[in-house]
Amino acid sequence: MNITRARLQTQVQRALGRARAVVLAGPRQSGKSTLAASLVPRGGARWFDLEDPVDQQRLQQPMTALTALSAAPGSRAGPVVIDEVQLAPGLFPVLRVLIDRSPANGQFLLLGSASPALLRQAGESLLGRVEVIEVGGFDIEEVGPARQSELWLRGGYPRAFLAASDADSMAWRTQAIQRHVETDLPQFGVNVAAPAMLRFWRMLAHCHGQVWSAADPARSLAVSEPTVRRHLDVLTQTFMLRQLQPWHQNLGKRQVKAPKIYFRDTGLLHTLMGVPTLDALLAHPRSGASWEGFALEQVLRIAAPDEAYFWATHNGAELDLLLFKDGQRIGVEFKRADAPGITPSMRIAMHDLQLDQLYVVYPGSLRYTLTDRMEVVPLAALLP
Repeated sequence: MNITRARLQTQVQRALGRARAVVLAGPRQSGKSTLAASLVPRGGARWFDLEDPVDQQRLQQPMTALTALSAAPGSRAGPVVIDEVQLAPGLFPVLRVLIDRSPANGQFLLLGSASPALLRQAGESLLGRVEVIEVGGFDIEEVGPARQSELWLRGGYPRAFLAASDADSMAWRTQAIQRHVETDLPQFGVNVAAPAMLRFWRMLAHCHGQVWSAADPARSLAVSEPTVRRHLDVLTQTFMLRQLQPWHQNLGKRQVKAPKIYFRDTGLLHTLMGVPTLDALLAHPRSGASWEGFALEQVLRIAAPDEAYFWATHNGAELDLLLFKDGQRIGVEFKRADAPGITPSMRIAMHDLQLDQLYVVYPGSLRYTLTDRMEVVPLAALLP
């Protein structure tokens, strides 16, 4: 099955039209190379895969190799593509020189597995010259609303989602998690023993959708809280986790100040939870939290807000998602329920945060109004 990523393709093409170079950043196997190959033929003279020994040899003298290819940027041949660019951080100074030789846009398309090293190098060496686009797995717009439950269970990694069976998908995700802790993280300069990181990751599966506290994981792993926070940051910087930050407002109330933790891909979450099928997921006690994280990621992808937070007070009032977009404050609540209604917490959030609109997103099919500025909306109805 071929799934077209039209929105992402358009986004990359537009970025190449206005920026000298574009970085596609995201986890391995999320579809970055396939996306780039829709613009530049893979394996041609303008494509370098830094995991390929042949291409590594071609870039032994990067200034010489890249000068000829970038001499006519913006040509019909397309940009020069460098895949897994984080494996050669010494390339960034060379790229900066080449990019500055011409004011033309669309000179380079740089692909890198999400890593602190990649983003730091791109930010320091290519500041003002690159546009960074995050590439995650499939979303509900790409696979279609009819496959929403399958996407929730398996996650959006193409090979996991398109697997022939749930068992095959689970096997691929298990291997992907193992690869990440044993191979990817050390490659990114993270020196944490694989068993310890895997144990920590499994602990985080129980924290999904909750306000973060380092105390319990630190105690369980027999390490310090700062060490646990560094582990959390590593998984966040490699796009495995999302730390949704709290919104603070001067309300005269004690507000929660720690972030909430979400798995970016629910397929990986379910693998760590040991949930192999949709029936098992629906019966699991953490099913609601899982669906909240799934829906939250979909909303963020679809809405593309300027800023996103959650909000909570120590008295129990909370809002799952607070979006700032085009000068408006939009509240979003996630409810895995048949017919969500108004809660006291929603009324408090509406008043205290002065929301322009509050949407209650749920997995049903009927859209209906609660008040003049509160509406219950199926997740699929948010698609453009």
